Amino acid sequence: MSAAPHEDAHATETPSGPGRLNSVPGSADGRPVAGADVRTDTGSRAAHGDGTTLLIIAKEPVPGRVKTRLTPPYTPAEAAALAEASLADTLHAALAMPARRRVLALDGHPGPWLPPGFEVVRQCDGGLDKRLAAAFAACRGATVLIGMDTPQVTPALLAPALSPGSWHDCDAWFGPAADGGFWALGLAEPDPELLRGVPMSTATTGAAQRRRLTDAGLRVRDLPMLRDVDTAEDAARVAADAPGGRFARALARLSSRTTAR
Repeated sequence: MSAAPHEDAHATETPSGPGRLNSVPGSADGRPVAGADVRTDTGSRAAHGDGTTLLIIAKEPVPGRVKTRLTPPYTPAEAAALAEASLADTLHAALAMPARRRVLALDGHPGPWLPPGFEVVRQCDGGLDKRLAAAFAACRGATVLIGMDTPQVTPALLAPALSPGSWHDCDAWFGPAADGGFWALGLAEPDPELLRGVPMSTATTGAAQRRRLTDAGLRVRDLPMLRDVDTAEDAARVAADAPGGRFARALARLSSRTTAR
């Protein structure tokens, strides 16, 4: 959910029905893809029980389609490797968080970077605001959304929005990003209209999204500000914040190669 220009703005995706996400890519008939726990919220009793859904929106780390602003200094394949490491860090951090459901809204196909424990659904067609709205529309009850661009995220950072009392006197959680966007958005009652039409990929995206929440009368609490990985400078700063992660290790390997070239 970076405020930087999105490299996937013209990606071709399979449309889905209003307010829903299609089944995972590669399963046009709705059958599960091997290695992924794939299903869509159908309003079951479990979907309305206690606890919060943790929703991650991500893009398959394919060279030339992800992290294009890292090129140069990195090649498209290296930028994709960094994106994969960032996504893996995010997913593994999510597994350590107390959530009722863990859902990955994915543009692309699941890969070996996807650990067990996630329901995988396909992103709908359209701009980022529509895709975020559709991801929320496919959930029931309290839901917290994060992206794949903040590999420094930890259970402690999201604990305020995922604790048992996180929704007491609170309707929304908002995590601002350093570039003017946002890295986290939590809604006690998912409403896609809170996202549709919000201008994305601008320096004021975060402010516009937060204002949409308060204009709707929601009580909003803020999470710490984080930096998205968009540029090589961002990558270096994020790796320094989380030196023990997969992303930091991948960056160290690639940076040494880049220096040698």
